Amino acid sequence: MLKARPLVNSPRHLARIGAVYAAAGKRDEAIKILEEVKGLTGKRYDLGTHIAAIYAALGDKDQAFAWLDNAYEAHTFVLIELKVNPMFDTLRSDPR
Repeated sequence: MLKARPLVNSPRHLARIGAVYAAAGKRDEAIKILEEVKGLTGKRYDLGTHIAAIYAALGDKDQAFAWLDNAYEAHTFVLIELKVNPMFDTLRSDPR
């Protein structure tokens, strides 16, 4: 994973790396990626779903849904993927 890291510069790919770290039990690394993506919020309007994906992988459903609400308020087009994107599988059983 670390070899690929210099090649990654998009929030979407960073979020995927963060989710993989979380799934692998590397919580500290996942949180570092999460903070990096959150640091881009002033520069990009569509980060809510990416941040939510990392929180979902970390098991923090409350934060994941809070960021999905943020994405909804920002009219983020990526929300159309929620039903099929496996990064949000852990949230589907929650009625929110």
